[in-house]
Amino acid sequence: MKKSMINTEHIEGRVYDHSLEVKTVKDQSSANFGKEFIAGQLEIATDDNGLNVIPVHFTYVTEFTASNKKNYTYAVLKQIIDDKKTILNVGPEDAFKVKIDTALAVNDFFSARDNVMVSTKQNEGGFVCLVNDLCRPEERNTFSVDMVITNVKRVEADPEKSIANDYVTVSGAVFNFRNELQPVEFKVTSDGGMNYFEGIGASPAEPVFTKVWGKICSTTQTVTKTEESSFGEPAVKTYTKKIKDWIITGASKDPYDFGSEDFLTKEELKKAMQDREVHLADVRKRSEEYQKNKESNKTTAPAPAPVANGDFVF
Repeated sequence: MKKSMINTEHIEGRVYDHSLEVKTVKDQSSANFGKEFIAGQLEIATDDNGLNVIPVHFTYVTEFTASNKKNYTYAVLKQIIDDKKTILNVGPEDAFKVKIDTALAVNDFFSARDNVMVSTKQNEGGFVCLVNDLCRPEERNTFSVDMVITNVKRVEADPEKSIANDYVTVSGAVFNFRNELQPVEFKVTSDGGMNYFEGIGASPAEPVFTKVWGKICSTTQTVTKTEESSFGEPAVKTYTKKIKDWIITGASKDPYDFGSEDFLTKEELKKAMQDREVHLADVRKRSEEYQKNKESNKTTAPAPAPVANGDFVF
């Protein structure tokens, strides 16, 4: 396996909003019990019009590093919390400008209601610093990863589903800094890119291992739905939805030699898949235990009163 799998993101722009909080470790069995840390989400507007707003998730940022040195990222996040210089608070001219070097991650959680495991892509933590000037707009929302591609699928344009143009989905996996497998799906919108990926012959039986790069896009789309009425005016509903895409804009001219010990062998990929199944089983177990404890702490509700048979009188 490669000594260092590529998985990088660069996000630069103005602080749009945040949900960052200073918290305290409450688990008494933890070696860090009582220690303060910052967690939450930082939203960065990477374009000058504030339309592409990328969320970056921070799970656990402490004031000092493991080597007991001051953590610069903690200091920056604390300043963002205290000074409140976001676009929503003070406008784009006075909002903090930041750059973040981070990585693509996958958030796994078990939905007890639907009895399914859910995995979503997210921008995870990273090194944050304040800047006076921003880089060029085209460099503010980029990613680059080594990817094992197992499926390529074309999606046809469908105006009824708000799909304006054809695009191709590229599915497979990337790796985090611990070389743990992370399943992902990216999008390709250019004609040349769609043709290229449709022609590489990637499949679960014959994966293609290569480097891809592109843009991180996170926009808000307004959707209007009309429901016809049996009389009078139709009911018109308008709502907004967040659309988060990682759009591939390029790939290495020559893919890696999948199966080679210098890059990634089939046995190493199988082992990474097995390790992920163990991880998902642990996520599910912890979720079910949490839900069980939550249910046991609930106060028993009184039984509903019986309803007499007869007409429906309310």
